[in-house]
Order: sequence, then C-alpha cells, then structure tokens
Amino acid sequence: MSGTGADLVIGVVGSCNVDLSVRCAELPRPGETVLGADVERLPGGKGANQAAALARLGVNVALIASVGDDDAGEWLLGQLEGRGVDLSHVQRSSRATGTAFITVDRHGENEIVVAPGANAALNLGSLDLGAFDVVLAQMEVDPSVIDAAARASRAFILNAAPAAPVDSATLARCAVVIANELEVQNLELAEIDHCVLTLGARGAVHYQRGREVARATPRALEPVDTVGAGDVFCAAYALQFASGANASDALQFAVAAGSLATLGKGAQGALPTKAEVEQWLERE
Repeated sequence: MSGTGADLVIGVVGSCNVDLSVRCAELPRPGETVLGADVERLPGGKGANQAAALARLGVNVALIASVGDDDAGEWLLGQLEGRGVDLSHVQRSSRATGTAFITVDRHGENEIVVAPGANAALNLGSLDLGAFDVVLAQMEVDPSVIDAAARASRAFILNAAPAAPVDSATLARCAVVIANELEVQNLELAEIDHCVLTLGARGAVHYQRGREVARATPRALEPVDTVGAGDVFCAAYALQFASGANASDALQFAVAAGSLATLGKGAQGALPTKAEVEQWLERE
C-alpha cells in the first residue's frame, strides 16, 4: 500500500459530538467543586476529530457517523464541511447529537464525560467500506458497528478509545490497534499483530506481537490543551500507514502531529498540516 495524502481515500467510522469545555486551575477531585471560566462550545467527537485532522493533512476523507436531526448536528456538519470532510455518509437520527462535557486545567490536562446520543444509532447498512484505502475507527460507537467495519475493510485501524473490552475476532482483523496506557489494559499485546501504544508527553511505542519494534519521543513544549491530541496522532498515523511508511517514520510523524495539536484550544483548534509536521520534524 502506498500513495500520498492527495490520492488516498480514508474512511473514518466514529462519533460526532458537541464539546462543552470549561477551563479551571485544577481538575476537581471526587466530591469537590471548583470554579471555572466561561463554557465554550467546540466541535468534537473522536470520529469527527480524526476526519478533520486527516482533511487538514491533505487526505481525501469521508466520515461515517450519525448526528441528531437538531441544531447541534447542523452546526457540527457545517464545521466539518468547512474543513473539507466528505459528509455524504453521515446519517441523521431522532436522538440528540452526542455531547462531551470537558474540563481542562491550567496544565492542559483534561477530564471528559460523553453522552453518546445519536452516535449509538450509527449503522453501516450497505455501505461499501472496501472502497477506502484504509478505514479508521474508535470505540465511541456500538461495538457491533466496529466489528462490521473490521470485517468489511481492506485495511482496518482501530483506536481502542475510550477504554472498553474489544472482541478478539475484531482485534484479529485489525491491521493496527492504537491505544493509550489505560486502554491497553483491555488488550493482550502478544495477541495483536501490530499495536501502537501512546504515552502522552513521552511519545509512543510500536509493538509487534508484544515485541517493541519502534519508539518515538516528542520535543518538549508547553501545551495549551491536550483534548484531541490523541485523535490527531491517530489520523497522522493512518496517513503514514496508508502511504506505506515504516513503523519508525510513522511513529515520528504521528507523535509530532499530536504534539502540535496541543498548541490550540479544543479538539480541532490546532490541527497541523502535513507541511507543518514535516517542518517540525526537520527542526529536531
């Protein structure tokens, strides 16, 4: 598999949410109330974030998602259309558009609660996922949709987020599984052909059947907001995978993209271009 962002077509199966975000000095502890700044409404949802990031990286990308037949859904689709995402496979539901409630502290760290809403109504129907070079998906939709997507895709990348058990048959169909240190606790590394473990500010590691084959460490920077950085990482990695990059190069590119994504507010506030990521890597 090889190509450039301009001639690849990637499908993203996943969620589409309105993010209601509030910033505060410190994240509240259980039972604690803290004061925050004004609430901001931002576009989000792992599926939408990853699709928007791929579009920003210059990829032809289609989002397969479900939003409510409401004002929030219209607003979200307008945001994505403006970024160049193909929305022809987005479904409308009688359920309310998904909403994420996000708290961000002064260090850029966050806590998130998601009300799935219309995301739970997503179904693939007769959609031909084999038309895409790669399909990228996450766990914010029904597990049956993830399993169907894995079976129908030519190359399937699963971002196992948020943390949840994944059926072994689904894992067996994945070209790559991407997970963080919490999410990987639901997985057995030795049983996965290729697993990319993300480590936040410490970078990422690529494992093949439990054996480390590549590692990337980011340059130090001061994050503004880490919400969505993992989604940008996944999008950048999917681009590199589809382009035929080796494990080391793919990790370096994805780690750099994820780092740059922390320099703006919100999940889609600082999506880097391919040129910006390459320039960042050249300075290392």
